[in-house]
Amino acid sequence: MLHGREAEAGTVEALLAGARAGRSGVLVVRGPAGIGKTALLAHALGQANAPAPAGMTVVRGSGVEFEAELPYAGLELLLRRAMGAIGSVPEPQQRALRAAFGLSAGTPGEPMFVGLAVLSLLSGHAGDGPLLCVVDDAQWLDRASADALAFAARRLDAEGVVMLFAARDGEGSFAARGLPEVRLGGLDEAAAGALLAERGAALGPAVRRRVLAEAQGNPLALLELPLTLDPGGAAGTGGPGPVADVLPLTSRLEAAFHGRVGDLPPGTRTLLLIAAADHTGDPDILLAAATALGVGVDDLPPAQDAGIVLVDEEDRLRFRHPLMRAAIHQRAALPERLAAHRALAEACDPVHDPDHRAWHLAMAATGPDEEVAAALEATAHRARERSGHSAASVAYERAARLSTDAAARAGRLLLAAEAASEAGELPRARDFAEQAARAAGPVLPPGSAAEAVVRARALYVRALADFWQGAFPGAHRMLLEGAGAAAAADPERAGRMLVQAVHTAWYLGADEVDATVRRLAALELPPGTPIRHVAGFLTGALAHPDTEADTGTDTDTDADADADSASPPATVPEAAAAVRAAAGGRTDPRETVMLCAAGLVRGQDAESYELAAALAAECRDSGGVGRLATVLFFRAEVEIFESRLDDALATAAEGLRISRDTQQAQWVSQLSGALAQVAALRGEEEVCRGRVAEALAAAPGAPVAPGAAWAYWSQGLLELGLGRARSALERLELLADPSLRHQISATRSVPDLVEAAVRVGQPARAAEPFARFERWARRAGQGWADAVVARCRALLAPDAQAEAYFTAALAGHDPHRRALETARTELLYGEWLRRARRRSEAAGHLRAALEVFERLGARPWADRARGELGASGAPVTVPQETRSLAEQAGLTPQESQIVRLAAEGLSNKDIAARLFLSPRTVGYHLYKAYPKLGVVSRGELASLVG
Repeated sequence: MLHGREAEAGTVEALLAGARAGRSGVLVVRGPAGIGKTALLAHALGQANAPAPAGMTVVRGSGVEFEAELPYAGLELLLRRAMGAIGSVPEPQQRALRAAFGLSAGTPGEPMFVGLAVLSLLSGHAGDGPLLCVVDDAQWLDRASADALAFAARRLDAEGVVMLFAARDGEGSFAARGLPEVRLGGLDEAAAGALLAERGAALGPAVRRRVLAEAQGNPLALLELPLTLDPGGAAGTGGPGPVADVLPLTSRLEAAFHGRVGDLPPGTRTLLLIAAADHTGDPDILLAAATALGVGVDDLPPAQDAGIVLVDEEDRLRFRHPLMRAAIHQRAALPERLAAHRALAEACDPVHDPDHRAWHLAMAATGPDEEVAAALEATAHRARERSGHSAASVAYERAARLSTDAAARAGRLLLAAEAASEAGELPRARDFAEQAARAAGPVLPPGSAAEAVVRARALYVRALADFWQGAFPGAHRMLLEGAGAAAAADPERAGRMLVQAVHTAWYLGADEVDATVRRLAALELPPGTPIRHVAGFLTGALAHPDTEADTGTDTDTDADADADSASPPATVPEAAAAVRAAAGGRTDPRETVMLCAAGLVRGQDAESYELAAALAAECRDSGGVGRLATVLFFRAEVEIFESRLDDALATAAEGLRISRDTQQAQWVSQLSGALAQVAALRGEEEVCRGRVAEALAAAPGAPVAPGAAWAYWSQGLLELGLGRARSALERLELLADPSLRHQISATRSVPDLVEAAVRVGQPARAAEPFARFERWARRAGQGWADAVVARCRALLAPDAQAEAYFTAALAGHDPHRRALETARTELLYGEWLRRARRRSEAAGHLRAALEVFERLGARPWADRARGELGASGAPVTVPQETRSLAEQAGLTPQESQIVRLAAEGLSNKDIAARLFLSPRTVGYHLYKAYPKLGVVSRGELASLVG
């Protein structure tokens, strides 16, 4: 029984009860070695293995210290019994999981996408019942497995799945940010005494006191330390003896375990060392290695009798406690340890299992060895292809240490830095980059092309590390320095660094953007390279209107640009097509996504949306979960601009969930700002202010929050809609700051600033921003932008000229794509007509505006239109229902999104693949949505939503 863990056991039992009722849950159990984490997991397993109907499907696994060097090794061992349910997993996730495990060719996608496949697989393996997934020693999981499992745990919903992780303090890493945790401390005196008594050993009072004092409430110590002491209290052959007081508790426990091993026959000790050195427990590999060292199966029984190991139902050798494995491996004599790893390397098939072989060779190496270094480098390449960037980084770094050539060492360190950067391990990435630069110094001539490229690559890694941590100025400086170093030797790399520098400049200010664009435009890029087209389109989009001629970019001749011209193609999709053609269909998604942003800067909203939709489909199919948040933000922007508020709400909400799951603070900030805009338009004051707070707090390390421009615009729009024009003007004027005014939302907010300034009787405060907006609209060449300019001129013009501008604005609007803009012009024109005492004419425009505002749920604007109608003497109808069907039914954004896809005819499995959910969760949300909508079938749903 568990002593002193009643509260923790109750928490676990509540999770299991929830799973039996169809709810999912997760818990991370943390604490030092031997504190009882494994016992708590065993308690959960005991509860799950109860007879029906309380029983549950069980999946269990454990991290092993040596598997941290092989991507997805821990996940593959955990799920090997569940793979029979792979057919229940959506097809893109199936491909990712098979590729991650090396079962098929192809790229597995990001660990987050593999995590979604894990969730779907566990749900499918459980069938209609609950499932318990237990992972012990999670701190020793390889990074790819840990990331995938943590992502799956964060996405748990209604699968009836419980995931329990145990992680030791101070060793390895299992961050699992955002997951609920419980930390185990030492047992109190009563519980410790009860556990010691349960051991059944006849201990004298002195021994009992010593054990209780040394164990400090650690349950494993209470069970193991008595075995190392004789009845008089002296140390036994393997006990801690006189050094007990100066060794940490884990060392004492390892000493106790190793002492028990020391009493076993030599052949048994050798067999245990081989097993401890290999994480798989594969009987074929273990027997082959054992045979090479002159031992075999006959040497196993003494270890089983001593309770050190057991053979599981799959004939794999398992240690009773992870500390036993660690004690045997770490305390073995060095020559014995090297011999065990050499034997295991020989036992591994060099064709089918080259990665295990390479690592065992590395563990057996006693000095630099180029053959082993090359094998490890090949392992690192394979790990990188499987998105195991952390494992690749470790392998590259170890290969560098084993290198016999100084130049090869520098190159491998640089690869280690780049892989660590891709894994998000920023301190390690920065450290390896600096080591690579130092290693290259003595062997590469200063100023040579090779030295310049190495320096540029190292600076790029360090710049990305700074950028992701919010240190935008430092990142920007290093990108510019690196681009300058590489410009002559590797102009394509320099171009990529400058394109990234445009991104960092975006968060510094308009002057920095302009200066970076000038440098990018001046760079001579090789014809036919993808980055040439990205750079051309960016310079065309971002060139300052007063310096456009200096960039060599003539936006009026874009339509005549050919595929290899420095001038950008005419539209975003054409630019993307040129990039793909130049790249042979394979492009860097980070660069292609930037075309969406550049398109929005140029006013190409519909075209940017087209590209964003295509990129979103690619992300969903290929497993680019992390990139999807970026793409969804651009989609949500266009949906807001085009008055598709329900779509924008669903898109931004999904993007925000993914951003939080993947810890992308930048997009948490941006998407929170976009959601604040939807709430502002609908007059949801509290929701808007909450989203604004999230947008401004999401990136505390940055000088300006990435979503600040959206946040300020949302605040101003909310105040304007509610009739508080002075407050609106103050918020909107914040966007004129040089650090923000170049941003897309700052540009698009200017018409609101003009309206607010006019309403408070101070139009001069809008003069300079409006002049900038007019210049931008001329360059954009979009009819909808010209219509908004005409509306602003109508507000600023004398009465004698205003009407001509209003009518021009209405003629230029597209009421089908930008209904809200059309309605706002109708409202302003109707107000102007009423003030001119042309009430019957005013009523027609006001009714048209009211109809649109009510349909879109823009309540403050509907109230304004209704008030103006009343003032014009027209009859005012009772306010119509301004909420969408989803709002009326009380659907959550996720339920609304699932309902719409189901109404389109998609199956639960298809919807799950589209929204990165498990099919079981999709079914659960549909089951909840049906009664809210008053339907009982998909057929009724299609009719209702249609």
